[in-house]
Amino acid sequence: MNSMTIKSETPMPPLKCLIVDDELGAAEGIKFYIEKLDFLEVTQIGFSAIEATRALREHEIDLMFLDINMPELSGIELLESLKKTPLTIMTTAYSEYALDGFRLNVVDYLLKPISFPRFFQAVQKAHEMYRSQLALRDMMTTRDQDIYIKQGDTFIRFVWTDILYIEAMQNYVKIYLKDKVYLVHQTMHVTANMLPDKAFFRIHKSFLVNLSHIEKISGGRVYVNGTELPLSKYRREELFKTVVSRKLLSR
Repeated sequence: MNSMTIKSETPMPPLKCLIVDDELGAAEGIKFYIEKLDFLEVTQIGFSAIEATRALREHEIDLMFLDINMPELSGIELLESLKKTPLTIMTTAYSEYALDGFRLNVVDYLLKPISFPRFFQAVQKAHEMYRSQLALRDMMTTRDQDIYIKQGDTFIRFVWTDILYIEAMQNYVKIYLKDKVYLVHQTMHVTANMLPDKAFFRIHKSFLVNLSHIEKISGGRVYVNGTELPLSKYRREELFKTVVSRKLLSR
């Protein structure tokens, strides 16, 4: 391969990338590809899920390249444990994990050895998703509660305080209000990032709930407006630690 750098069409700050792979050669290969593209930059490299957790806590990461098969904690287990995830591209030598990638709403799934054309296709997708995410953030702040969603040729307005919960369905989300359900062509990652962190909590990879509408929490279930939703074992402790314990009347 030559040393030519491929430039993006529209100037925008490069995506800050985290590479997570327990194989040095694989991590260096992804780093080599990233350095060919002006819209990406390597911020951190981690050789385990534990190092990745630390990097995500200490650095602003926009895009994560995550190996699945790692010792102690797999890439899938890492994703399931995170409250908020950056855009993620999974990398692995085993194709049987593809369904897990779709379940976890990752941007793409790359099989090793990774060719540059296939890598470029995946990061272009991530770049467009990031651009959409920035546009949505600009449109909405915690003070501005208006949301517009597109349904066919119609744009429907409502406020995020009316959202009960959101369900992920691969590249779509279902937005549940008290009297309506909207199906929107958008990933859970982008949707979660346009909503205020303090008002919403990811109880499961497939469910984001509005904290003000939670009726009760029992065992591995959260109840919202009479609907029973699953509470991931990876998210239960964080929910009680950051939300419930601070408002617990009796102990």
